[in-house]
Amino acid sequence: MNTKSLVTFKTILEMGSFQKAADKLGYTQSTVTFQIKQLEEELALKLFEKIGRRMELTQAGKDIMPYIDMILQGAEQIGNYGKSLSEISGSLKLAIPDSILIYNMQPFIRAFAHEAPNVQLIINSIQSGEINQSVVDGTADIGINCEKESYPDSVIHKQLGNYKAVLVVSPFADRSLLDFITPHQRKPFSLICNEPDGYYQLDMDKYLTEKDIVLNAPMKVQSIEAVKRCVMNNLGIAVVPTYSIGEEMRNGSLMPIKTELDEKKYHSFYIYHKNKWISPQMQLAMNLMKEYLGNENI
Repeated sequence: MNTKSLVTFKTILEMGSFQKAADKLGYTQSTVTFQIKQLEEELALKLFEKIGRRMELTQAGKDIMPYIDMILQGAEQIGNYGKSLSEISGSLKLAIPDSILIYNMQPFIRAFAHEAPNVQLIINSIQSGEINQSVVDGTADIGINCEKESYPDSVIHKQLGNYKAVLVVSPFADRSLLDFITPHQRKPFSLICNEPDGYYQLDMDKYLTEKDIVLNAPMKVQSIEAVKRCVMNNLGIAVVPTYSIGEEMRNGSLMPIKTELDEKKYHSFYIYHKNKWISPQMQLAMNLMKEYLGNENI
């Protein structure tokens, strides 16, 4: 079996389309289509089906994914046999929430590139609610996530660090409106967020509901940076991890609003599939995550 077609198959899943996979691999789309057709004929299975304008993975394609992963992992093991970390090649795919990538990952990336310079590091910033699934379906080797209530049975999760979250507001906001302790109030603020299902976001929603503190309609934006910019311009309030606002708190462009959740600690985790072969680059990454992210400030 030609492993090139298996790599193409995996790349389609990672990139989301035949054309994007072709662009990444340096092929034409017709080459990608031909490779998948050959693979389907060899396996006597239909791997993709067209639903609307999209090509979706069939159930058979989903069922054989673990075996394809095993073949590709075996090929990588053979290729890297006997090599030191500085000599190994291949890739490492990480799935990380926006806030952790922006504010916490740079020391890790620098150290990883130094230790394994020939390994391609692929980091996807995705919504925290999608990270578990990316590890389950193999589009990520390791996920880094903030606290979740539960994890799939196929995923191993290990705690990294602790962090706090705080409600913030613009310094231009009316100070008389910033009591978020007294219950039964109506506030003329929108709660701005980029991840409505984030653990600390859900906690704040619950807190406000229990306090009967009613706000204007919420606002959703695409990134943690957009959240902060909106709050700084007095467009609303937001609950954000404290590690993401150090500079803004120091220069006074954001102000904390006291709530009864201020001292609550949340946890960060790294996760990986329980059946996945722990490659040298995965082991290196997990060691470095413990070193650079395993602290009180994530």
